[in-house]
Amino acid sequence: MPKAIRILCLLCLIPCTALAKSGSVNYSWGADALASMHDFVVTMMLYVLYVCYAVASVFAVIAALQIYIKMNTGEEGIAKSIVSLLGACLFIIGASIVFPAFFGYRI
Repeated sequence: MPKAIRILCLLCLIPCTALAKSGSVNYSWGADALASMHDFVVTMMLYVLYVCYAVASVFAVIAALQIYIKMNTGEEGIAKSIVSLLGACLFIIGASIVFPAFFGYRI
């Protein structure tokens, strides 16, 4: 057997033996583990929502300043910028209130 084939077989065999599980799956936690996982996911969902609020508020302030600068310099596209900012605000409201309510969560 050529040396390259032996090295290839060895490289394919080592990860398989290293990742093999021995024994059976432990199902002793049952529904308690599922309930605690659900609570953890809902808690993380709240933290992600708060981070999204913070980022969206910073972007809204920046967009409002850009609109203000466009109004003072007389540039075109002010209405487009205002509508874009309004659409972003409506999306954040929809994503944080309507979508979780659609899936049955109360935040």
